[in-house]
Amino acid sequence: MLIAQISDPHVRPAGQLYQGVADSNRMFEEAIDHLNALDRRPDLVLLTGDLVDEGRSEEYAQVRRLLAKLSLPYLVIPGNHDHHENFRAAFADHAYLPVEGALHYCIDDHPVRIVALDSCIPGLHHGDVDAQGLAWLRRTLEADRIKPTLLMLHHPPFASGIPYMDAYRYMDTAPLEAIVHSVDNIELVLCGHVHRTMLRRWAGTVVCSCPSSTTEIALQLDASAASASYMGRPGCMLHLWSEAHGMVSHVSHIGTMEGPFPFA
Repeated sequence: MLIAQISDPHVRPAGQLYQGVADSNRMFEEAIDHLNALDRRPDLVLLTGDLVDEGRSEEYAQVRRLLAKLSLPYLVIPGNHDHHENFRAAFADHAYLPVEGALHYCIDDHPVRIVALDSCIPGLHHGDVDAQGLAWLRRTLEADRIKPTLLMLHHPPFASGIPYMDAYRYMDTAPLEAIVHSVDNIELVLCGHVHRTMLRRWAGTVVCSCPSSTTEIALQLDASAASASYMGRPGCMLHLWSEAHGMVSHVSHIGTMEGPFPFA
């Protein structure tokens, strides 16, 4: 099974730039074109939050117009820039999304089970899951301790070392970590939020964050560093699972580059 992941496109109303700098709409369209043109067709695309920048209805209308060009099935979760009710209304045709409350769900129609956890707190930017959501997660994971499972949420459940991102991280990770650690069939935990690819061994599995299709958060590890971003190379992730080899994840850069050349 091939699972593609796009994150943090920060789509804006038509004609508006993200942060006055990046044409996030065009870049998201290019990401969609990139997925449509891959040499192996993904079975599923996961969008791990911050689909829009300000949570406005007109932004969601724009993101749906752009997603109409995606020729692949996809699943969505919200990020801290999304507005829960506008998000829910925009994807009302996605029957897997709960009609009220947090947007947790489980999809069990594929060789890999997808468990989606809504880590967003309306009106705030850091991540958390309340006791009710954690209880749902425990029940969901315990319902099948054998099938390969992928857990996705917007906020990475670890400190990245980038000070201005860690101010908005998933804060109290211990309860979540205990639940994830209690099962041994989670192949991978997928996140967005940090606009960079990061890997961390955590809770008996591996956490992988996806780059943004728009901007790249600057890698600055000094505790006093001021927030900064770059117009870096946009990318997405491809997660390849097989029964023989398990899960292997790749960064897939978006856009043209020199090559290919006849050597490996």
